[in-house]
Amino acid sequence: MNYSTAAIQDAINWMMTHNVMLKATPGSSKHAAISLTPATISEARFDVLRESVPIFGQLINAVAEDQEFLYEAIEPVAQGDAFFRELLAMHQAIHQKGNAKRTPLLIMRTDFMDDHEAGPQLIEFNGIAAGMGPFGQRAHELHRYLQQQAPNAFANWSEDPHAPLIDNPAITRLAEGIVHAAQNIKAQTEERDRAKFLMVVQENEDNIFDQFLLEQQLRDMGIETYRRTFKQLHSSLSTGENERLVLDDVGAIDVVYLRAGYQYCDYAARDLDSKKCCDTLMNTRIFIEQHRVAVNATVSQQLATSKRVQTLLTSMTAEQLTRFGLTLQQAVRVKSLLGDMRLVNENSAEFIRTEDADNWVLKNQGEGGGHCIFGEDIPQKLQQLTPEEYETWALMRRVRPAPRSTPALVVRDGVADTVDDLISELGLFTVHLNGKPVTADNGYAGYLVRSKASTTTEGGVHSGLGVLDSLAYEAH
Repeated sequence: MNYSTAAIQDAINWMMTHNVMLKATPGSSKHAAISLTPATISEARFDVLRESVPIFGQLINAVAEDQEFLYEAIEPVAQGDAFFRELLAMHQAIHQKGNAKRTPLLIMRTDFMDDHEAGPQLIEFNGIAAGMGPFGQRAHELHRYLQQQAPNAFANWSEDPHAPLIDNPAITRLAEGIVHAAQNIKAQTEERDRAKFLMVVQENEDNIFDQFLLEQQLRDMGIETYRRTFKQLHSSLSTGENERLVLDDVGAIDVVYLRAGYQYCDYAARDLDSKKCCDTLMNTRIFIEQHRVAVNATVSQQLATSKRVQTLLTSMTAEQLTRFGLTLQQAVRVKSLLGDMRLVNENSAEFIRTEDADNWVLKNQGEGGGHCIFGEDIPQKLQQLTPEEYETWALMRRVRPAPRSTPALVVRDGVADTVDDLISELGLFTVHLNGKPVTADNGYAGYLVRSKASTTTEGGVHSGLGVLDSLAYEAH
């Protein structure tokens, strides 16, 4: 393969000037890892996924609002997982006596891998901190730029240099959904000021560029944007007229978008907690949901997109899934994509011994990377679990995508390298407000592709060994 040094450097420069970056130190940043040519997918398969993810959004919204089902689903997990015990306590505090005044805004990324035999299979739902849509759009734009600016180099690296790139409107669509939610809240008041958007972020956040791209789009659409950590919000939120959520020196907030809160440490504030860890900042999250404001993700949404609920939904028949407001036709479509998951119990270790452990993944309830166990480590882990911990784990049949037919060129830390067996995970975004789609295309809002070597288990761009990617239609 003939590498074009100039084209590679041009791609790096393009990423640096278009904010496809990660913060490296308090005063520096580096470009995100990326594949320099897109993955391919058949037009029919992409259409199935794009048309199916709004149904998943409808399903998860209904699950999140079914408080009885959610409690019964999560209560067993809470026995063995301290964080889920706290989430369930927050959920109960928010919903007792009708205290949940917030409007649920579900910005969800539904992640799939395309098994070479079974077709696309669900990997997980991302309902809290469902980010990197802007980076997904930028990856598409970079590939379009290289296809036009460096066609010979692009052709050398591509499976099919003439494959039509699949448009990715993630920045615009996500922003449109947030603007719609903000306008909905404003319409309930007599306020005439500009709508205000609050992003709740982690301390020392290094993924600021992806977030900035969304905030910039919102500002271009006339929305004021603010960033705060839970700790900063603890002493700066109050209740205004008409049960509005007021941020000091800002005013009434219309949309709260959580990019934090999916792990225990996001709530740790030892200088504030007098009784036990995390009470104070968790109370801040409860306080937010007791006001007239659009919120993503609500605690209910976070629980509804958990591995536990995913496992329970997977075990249901299509007829049983219709309890969440789906038609039988919609439920059959969802069922075809849910894959194979099993609850862990006292028989799981024996089950894995009779199976090929390489065909399964053991997952706990954690979000992000580092929460999966593979291969021969699975039976060992299962034997270590106590009965109280069984409910916090699930077995998922491993999805095996076909790798690219040609070596791919990826760039990380300014260095280009070839990967002979690149496989991809495809996440599609949807936006629903109160269960209703709020963007064109029935709520579909763009996509994110992350690719990795088939031998790599951690494929996150931010925390693992994955790279950003985009999609093109494969030849018929």
